[in-house]
Amino acid sequence: MTTIDAAATPGTASRGLRAAGWALHLYTASGAVLGLLAVLAAVDGRTVQALWILLAALVVDGTDGTLARRLRVKETIRGFDGARLDDIVDYLTYAFVPVVLLWTGGFLPDGRWGTVLAGVPLLASCVQFCRTDAKTDDHTFLGFPSYWNVVAFYAVVLDLAPAVTATILVVCSVLVFVPVRYIYPSRTTTARSLNLGLAGLWLVLYAVILLGMPDPSPVAVALSLAYIGYYLVASLLLTLRRSRTGAGTAR
Repeated sequence: MTTIDAAATPGTASRGLRAAGWALHLYTASGAVLGLLAVLAAVDGRTVQALWILLAALVVDGTDGTLARRLRVKETIRGFDGARLDDIVDYLTYAFVPVVLLWTGGFLPDGRWGTVLAGVPLLASCVQFCRTDAKTDDHTFLGFPSYWNVVAFYAVVLDLAPAVTATILVVCSVLVFVPVRYIYPSRTTTARSLNLGLAGLWLVLYAVILLGMPDPSPVAVALSLAYIGYYLVASLLLTLRRSRTGAGTAR
């Protein structure tokens, strides 16, 4: 998730800067349209195409925050909450659409249990998106940051059994409420260049894997999973370090 914010600076914005700000908001909002297209593809059984569309949504979300800060949209477009727009789009593309993809693709159990399990991450994400402390002052995510699009990606690529997918959904939903600090690749200051570079590489691997479907490159899959491992371990270590720093400060 990328928050559309910018440090407010005194002064009157030029007409061109305001126009650029509105264009940026439209760019962010395009993620909602991509979400609709992904749902239509999923319902139509075009699972891989839906993943391509979700990749496009990831690129939009990964770039709009940086552009917003450079364009100073919080200052130039007053009366419009870009952060709220971003959260709305993120909920669609990171939570709702991936769950639809899992449901239509047969990656959830059949019947009533499948319906219940589909609702669990959606409810957890509703809480996560509404928490005022979901994004910390030092630019990390507190609790699992609703990366259901990543879960859906690997469910499709690895052809996970419904029971396995269900277990992952439940575990990650619980982790939404566990106060682990997860790296915010574009903003966490610790090892920021490394995190950005690895996140960019993962996006490239995502595309390489999809190009190879239904028989993706094992090397590309392994490397992409290695990044997920790095992300989780680095986030846990960051949490432990911040916890120790806080304890030391308290003493």
